[in-house]
Amino acid sequence: MNMTVPKDIPDKWFPMVLPLQRKKRNQVAGGIKKRKGKEEERKVRANDREYNEKFQYASNCIVTSKYNIITFLPVNLFEQFQEVANTYFLFLLILQLIPQISSLSWFTTIVPLVLVLSITAVKDATDDYFRHKSDNQVNNRQSQVLINGIVQKEKWMNVRVGDIIKLENNQFVAADLLLLSSSEPHGLCYIETAELDGETNMKVRQSLSVTSELGDPNNLAQFDGEVVCEPPNNKLDRFCGTLYWRESKYSLSNQNMLLRGCVLRNTEFCYGLVIFAGPDTKLMQNSGRTKFKRTSIDRLMNTLVLWIFGFLVCMGVILAVGNAVWELEVGSLFQSFLPWDAPVNNFLFSAFLSFWSYVIILNTVVPISLYVSVEVIRLGHSYFINWDRRMFCSRSNTPAEARTTTLNEELGQVEYIFSDKTGTLTQNIMTFNKCSISGHAYGDVDPVGAQGKRPQPLDFSVWNPLADGGLCFYDASLLEAVKTGEPAAQEFFRLLSLCHTVMSDEKREGALVYKAQSPDEGALVTAARNFGYVFRSRTPGTITVQEMGRPVTYTLLAILDFNNIRKRMSVIVRNPEGRIRLYCKGADTVLFERLHPCNHDLMNITSDHLNEYAGDGLRTLALAYRDLSEEEWEEWSERYRGAGKAADCREDRLAATYEEIEQDMMLLGATAIEDKLQEGVPETIAILSLANIKIWVLTGDKQETAVNIGYSCKMLTDDMTEIFIINGHTVQSVREELRRARERMVAHSRGEKVDEAEGWPQACSLGNGIGGGDPVGWPHPPDKDKQEAQGKQAKQRKGAPPPSLLESISGEFALVISGHSLAHALEGDMEHEFVETACACRAVICCRVTPLQKAQVVELIKRHKKAVTLAIGDGANDVSMIKTAHIGVGISGQEGIQAVLSSDYSFSQFRFLQRLLLVHGRWSYLRMCRFLCYFFYKNFAFTMVHFWFGFFCGFSAQTVYDQYFITLYNIVYTSLPVLAMGIFDQDVPEQRSLEYPKLYEPGQLNLLFNKREFFICIAQGIYTSVVLFFVPYGVLAHATQSTGVPLADYQTFAVTTATALVIVVSVQIALDTGYWTAINHFFVWGSLGSYFTILFTMHSSLLFSFFPKQFHFLGSAQNTLEQPVVWLTIALATVICIAPVLAFRFLKLDLKPQLSDTVRYTQLVRQKKRKLGGRDGRGVGVSSAGLGVGALGRLGRSGSRRSGYAFAHQEGFGELITSGKNMRLSSLALATFASRHSSSWIDTLRKKKHASNANSAANASPASNNGPSNSSSHQGTPTQAAAPPLSNSTSLNSHQGTPTQAAAPPLSNSTSLNSHQGTPTQAAAPPLSNSASLNSHQGTPMQTAAPPLSNSSSLNNHQGTPTPHTPTLAQAPPLSNSSSLNSHEGTPMPHTPTLAQAPPLSNSSSLSGSQDSPAEEAGLAATAAPGGVATGDDGLHGGPTSHTGNGTLATSLEAGAEGSSPRAVQEALFGSKEAGARRGGASSPGPSPIIEESSLTE
Repeated sequence: MNMTVPKDIPDKWFPMVLPLQRKKRNQVAGGIKKRKGKEEERKVRANDREYNEKFQYASNCIVTSKYNIITFLPVNLFEQFQEVANTYFLFLLILQLIPQISSLSWFTTIVPLVLVLSITAVKDATDDYFRHKSDNQVNNRQSQVLINGIVQKEKWMNVRVGDIIKLENNQFVAADLLLLSSSEPHGLCYIETAELDGETNMKVRQSLSVTSELGDPNNLAQFDGEVVCEPPNNKLDRFCGTLYWRESKYSLSNQNMLLRGCVLRNTEFCYGLVIFAGPDTKLMQNSGRTKFKRTSIDRLMNTLVLWIFGFLVCMGVILAVGNAVWELEVGSLFQSFLPWDAPVNNFLFSAFLSFWSYVIILNTVVPISLYVSVEVIRLGHSYFINWDRRMFCSRSNTPAEARTTTLNEELGQVEYIFSDKTGTLTQNIMTFNKCSISGHAYGDVDPVGAQGKRPQPLDFSVWNPLADGGLCFYDASLLEAVKTGEPAAQEFFRLLSLCHTVMSDEKREGALVYKAQSPDEGALVTAARNFGYVFRSRTPGTITVQEMGRPVTYTLLAILDFNNIRKRMSVIVRNPEGRIRLYCKGADTVLFERLHPCNHDLMNITSDHLNEYAGDGLRTLALAYRDLSEEEWEEWSERYRGAGKAADCREDRLAATYEEIEQDMMLLGATAIEDKLQEGVPETIAILSLANIKIWVLTGDKQETAVNIGYSCKMLTDDMTEIFIINGHTVQSVREELRRARERMVAHSRGEKVDEAEGWPQACSLGNGIGGGDPVGWPHPPDKDKQEAQGKQAKQRKGAPPPSLLESISGEFALVISGHSLAHALEGDMEHEFVETACACRAVICCRVTPLQKAQVVELIKRHKKAVTLAIGDGANDVSMIKTAHIGVGISGQEGIQAVLSSDYSFSQFRFLQRLLLVHGRWSYLRMCRFLCYFFYKNFAFTMVHFWFGFFCGFSAQTVYDQYFITLYNIVYTSLPVLAMGIFDQDVPEQRSLEYPKLYEPGQLNLLFNKREFFICIAQGIYTSVVLFFVPYGVLAHATQSTGVPLADYQTFAVTTATALVIVVSVQIALDTGYWTAINHFFVWGSLGSYFTILFTMHSSLLFSFFPKQFHFLGSAQNTLEQPVVWLTIALATVICIAPVLAFRFLKLDLKPQLSDTVRYTQLVRQKKRKLGGRDGRGVGVSSAGLGVGALGRLGRSGSRRSGYAFAHQEGFGELITSGKNMRLSSLALATFASRHSSSWIDTLRKKKHASNANSAANASPASNNGPSNSSSHQGTPTQAAAPPLSNSTSLNSHQGTPTQAAAPPLSNSTSLNSHQGTPTQAAAPPLSNSASLNSHQGTPMQTAAPPLSNSSSLNNHQGTPTPHTPTLAQAPPLSNSSSLNSHEGTPMPHTPTLAQAPPLSNSSSLSGSQDSPAEEAGLAATAAPGGVATGDDGLHGGPTSHTGNGTLATSLEAGAEGSSPRAVQEALFGSKEAGARRGGASSPGPSPIIEESSLTE
């Protein structure tokens, strides 16, 4: 059962609920008064509840619920009336109950108010029910408490400070305990702390030696020691206290503590003394306080409602003054036959009552239905998230869940994402992937073999009964080398089987389970096990290994343990023959410095292999050995023993001794381990970066681990200008390092030469394989458009600072800061410097941070940047961060459900975040903004008619419409259409939202609904009200019926105005709706129908016969609407209201189109082209699934190798092993290492690398090392093709039709092979370099031999009969980055096609194919020049172009009608190259949303 602590109380209820909460907690704790004063130290006496209770320590009960049956109704109503709107409507209801001032019935307000309060109350009650349920689940768990010498079962809630608890294997720790004894030797026990810090590796805790022998309950019952320690705090890695017992005192540290939330592992039982319980535990101290989260739109709406209320008061004052003047000047003349009512005795009192009457009448400018509608829309959006099958994880059977309904639109405004690492970005599963042994690389196997079949993993169990079935390794040559006795290969795996601190647990013969302190250790030992070198067991002085079926026992002479400074570990062993050898493994950067000079050549070869492995994102370790003579060993061991016994500087002395012996080693090779990222993490980060979302990783892991994962997920790349490491231990050092980082950023941006060593410690800057930070290719001048956008964004945010110099610098930087440095950076006077430096970087990684520091970082960005933040994590250590951020997302992963319970949204994999934000979030924001704009418009149009009518009715508060229309207008006539728009509307389809991440930016800039948009809406509403009042007034004042009877009566005017209003707002919402569904049609036209139905019913004789006093105007509607002049009046008013709106929108679309307008328009153009192009071809589509995988190429890198030892989270267990304290083999388990193989995205690319057979392989050019490629998909009859590697994000497109044999040379730097359809084609094309495309040839057989194309070429696509002449290609100037291929359909040209001179195409183009491509396809391409030549940018002259290509936007010369050149469209979609690097967070401004120059077709 997982640890569960549900959500705490939202902020808005704290002033009132917190006293109740405290009272309830203290009642549960024993009914004692609340402790006075702050606790300075804690005193706990074992087995003495009476002594401990006088300190009034908190009990172990957790209370997060807010209500009970008695308090629910009053407390909930009190909370709801804290909302300004609810109080306002309650006030109006009271006013309407006063007959002297109310001209409307009370039911017009009370019905919607009760509805709102009821819906909210039901929701709150449901939420609190689940809180009660979760509280009970946790508090009623069973624990074993030692009471009067007997172990008794007690509920967690009844555990008290000072109790002694017995824990058994795999149980959660119930409270913070001092470990007294355990079933293991020397009082050891093993715990898993995933709930606390996210780390899944085992940790060791040890009791004091004086208490470790108290294993018997009888002895523990006599234990009366007293602990004096620090008060409750949130520091997970520190504990300071003293145990007083038997007139002695013993110091206590964190190594003696078991914290609540940990799980006991591999230990039969243990006993502990409760020190902190319930809310005082470190877990709860770190959980943070739940804050009531409001969206920015909510906050803006509250402001606008206050403004509207002020506007309402102003209108009321104006009309009241008018009433006073009218009564004084005109009304006095009527006193003789129309006296004032009883309370009114003068014109001033009449004006006072008129003011309140108009407040009631005009209150519909802020109708209560607004808040009901907002909640309904949010609920609908939440269900869309819950129902999204593309966010459902079938492996874990976990759907996405919106756990709150109040934050959906804020998902469309996120600017900063704060992510945990372990379990969120990674699976924390390591697999042995490749290796280099004596200069020979193993593990590179083509995903498609020579026979076109996918290779199968090696079956080690055939010859090795002890093999682990979880290892997937494909290279049989390595296994053959071990079997044939190759000395280097055997020594390689011998080293892996000996040089480690792994424990083995063999429950039965052959059933080995390895327990490793870090997953990479387990992966390497498991690899050795499968290749015949099986680590079986160990004692303090021996290691037993089964080598190729033969058991061998080595004498363990010494373990030179790993730590963060050494970055290596060694063992010294003596084999049965008596030879002494040192085996060492570690980071290549430290190991290569300690090799014998004779290894120089081998080191160079191995270094090349390491570069390749690092380029694939793998974690690398180098392996070496050294033979020692007996004399060397004896001499060194004396110094080693002396250093171990040193009283002072023991660690430094040992390190110096280790350094002496680890010299002149012989290089064996290197290993490459893959840390399994969660599926789709790099692609998700890339797409979110292009959406101008900055991602920060906040992790409790060590620095090297975090940096390695940063490279794996492509947050960090070797192409970055510089990566800054902040490691200062004092305020001054941190301040200095931040200052130097800023100086170097500015220097790089200005193009100044930056000396790598200038003023920087060695650890402060990473080389990144770009020549020590030399800004090759940098800097670009600050982009003007980028600066303007930043300035606009700053203006949109209230109180946000203007963009600084650092925000406009070019180049890409990253910042890595450790926890101790972050503690100083978060201090008051340092905050601004840290924020300014970090926000200028593309990526920020904070290492070794506590859960509370995570929350502080999030709070810092919220406060300084005024930006919407999102935090995502999966463990209890992420709870405070999740609660602090505007939006909290929980990953339902391996670390319990703590994060999920505290989150606003949850799903099972990080990759779903891009869909949550770019699709659901963007749509929710768009829909809510459109809903609010329309809602305010329609209500101002409705209400302001009363204002104008006041000037014509003596300011008597007479309404224009009858009260039933006023009641039903916002509930029936106009509610459903706007709800349908708010729930279902879209501007572009979901595929486009993912293809064009820049569509997300309007939400970040808050462009769709702000104060400016609000004023535009109410201005339009006021204009509409003027038209709706004065047009009917002007026409009907002099109009007559056909019988000559005047039409100028009140009810005719009311019906005419009301009908025109309903028709105008219905037409307006029809114009505002961008995505029509059957529900939209039904609601819009159904609302119009319902209006006329209700109108005629209310004026019918039937209702009059039943309710003659309520329905006075019998037949009035029928008489009015039978008059042609009325309908002409309605039509005229509608045209006058709508025509300016249409004219404005057409002009805006033509002169200043939005990005979504451009995407929509080009989609329509493409659909039209497909229809005109005929339906005989099938069109080559875009694989949406390939969007992430195919478009992201591997990094080209020249260095930056990273050690697998990054994954050892603490110092090794070397000393513990050699001490023998833990040598009871039946329970030595430290962690179960799961070696199940699952392909990462790099594996996926690699598996698609070749699609070849033996016949065509000989024709292919030599393989390129530049990167992984995508294979062709074959549809139709069998196809055989041989394609060499396509580097840097390349795609081979589908081949449809009859068999085709082709051999293509290497295509480098973004190349796409298009489909071949039709009869067999045999072609051999020379190398195409730097972006070329081969287009499809359809028709009869054609054999072509084309000369080399320099830099960029385009082969046109001919459909129909064969070309009578061999195509020739003329010289073409370079096309930079990518090229475009056009499609020609119909009869071929009678002459030989030539490729004429073409100007350069920069940054983007696409591949043309069939005209009938599916809807997923979009392309922004150059247009064909008259010769079939692909031209681009300013050379766009010719006929329309068809486009295929994922992530590109189709356009044609019709785009000129919008006044937008294709270049402008391109920059609008993806930004210029400079802007793309900064705003998009990636250096890829090309058409693909993921990486430039990429075109995918399937």
